[in-house]
Amino acid sequence: MTRFRLTTFLLLFSLLVVAQEDLLSKEEAIAKALENNFGIEIAKNQIYIAENNASVLNSGYLPTLTGTAGANYASNNNTQEFPGRFDSIGNPQADVNLTGLESQRYNAGLNINYTLFDGLGRFYNYKRLKEQYELSELQARETIENTMLQMFSVYFEIARLTENRNVQLQALEISKQRITRAEYSFEFGQNTKLDILNAQVDVTNDSINLLNTEQQLANAKRDLNVLLNQDLSYNYVVDTLVTFVPRISLVEYMDQSISNNVAILQTERNLKINEYDIKVNKSGYLPTIGLTGSYGWNRSQNPDQVFFTGQVFPGTNNTQISFGLGASLTWNLFDGGGTAVRVKNAKIAYENQELLRKQIELEVNRDMQNAMAIYENRLRIFRIQEQNVVTNQNNFERSREQFQLGRITSIEFRQAQINLLNAQTNKNLAKYDAKLAELQLLQLTGQLLNVEI
Repeated sequence: MTRFRLTTFLLLFSLLVVAQEDLLSKEEAIAKALENNFGIEIAKNQIYIAENNASVLNSGYLPTLTGTAGANYASNNNTQEFPGRFDSIGNPQADVNLTGLESQRYNAGLNINYTLFDGLGRFYNYKRLKEQYELSELQARETIENTMLQMFSVYFEIARLTENRNVQLQALEISKQRITRAEYSFEFGQNTKLDILNAQVDVTNDSINLLNTEQQLANAKRDLNVLLNQDLSYNYVVDTLVTFVPRISLVEYMDQSISNNVAILQTERNLKINEYDIKVNKSGYLPTIGLTGSYGWNRSQNPDQVFFTGQVFPGTNNTQISFGLGASLTWNLFDGGGTAVRVKNAKIAYENQELLRKQIELEVNRDMQNAMAIYENRLRIFRIQEQNVVTNQNNFERSREQFQLGRITSIEFRQAQINLLNAQTNKNLAKYDAKLAELQLLQLTGQLLNVEI
């Protein structure tokens, strides 16, 4: 009796510990993954890069403005000689020595250049960058969908192991009760020591199974902590309630998959990018018209100068301000055929992208049909396993009554218990397998992020 009370206390204590753990709901897990997952963070940064590339600052529509400035300084010593020259009284003309002759030059300028027309190349390139931005958003969405699917596969594995642990706790409790009953029966001479040993063996096996499940559960929780980028030691419980999307909704989603599937949408964006590539390359056939403007400021400070007459003139300071406007037209009439080759290659790339789109559409339709068949099959298996649990539960209850009355052996009772345990764990596996199959189908239809899980 004491052993039974101790076992009951341990069971209640374990349930109390579970109740005190934080509940990590599906919605909270999704929010944490979107906020903290490394892969999603990288995908978001890729969107920011594409957004920067698609801005007007990278379009080529804005003019370029450059500023220049400079300063020069020079210091010279100048000796001017006059060989063969004489002054007014007949003496040789003396040399003129000028030292410390300083000169400075300063200049500053602004130059503006604007491409007025470039054959529409920048126009189509700007549209191409916009499509690249849309493509990066779709790529990020694909990353998010894959991460959500990975996260839920681990989340539901935790839920499955949690339910299996609860089932195994109950099985262990029943096996411990058998030991108590066998010991009482042995004391009153109603059975042999063998019944006690059989019960102890079953308790050992149930304890080992429970320990293995708890270890798997702890590992799965750490896997989810990695996906959610949170403390690996953080402990929690998950929501084991599973609801399924009505079949009529799934069929409707499948009909809309062409406009929602992320892989198909990416091929359409790539097709549009290839179309703009053709137009960008065709711009090489047209001229380029540009406008230029300039503003300049120059100042020079000149040193003294000596003329051949021997006269010394003082230095001068000059300041000059200039404005300039200009226009240019450049037309590459023949570039050796390079533009023609680039246009042809861009057209071939466009055709390849069209073929790829058709291939992906066909593959997505095939994958959806397969996913729907797998989902319906797993859902039927789950319903069968639910009924199987009910059947084995009834069989176990009747076997326990017969065992308590001494009409069946402990081996037969143990078999009924194992059958019930297997039925319950198989039902848990079938439930989460069906839900994961549903999520894979929702991903293919493009509705994974739109449907409440």
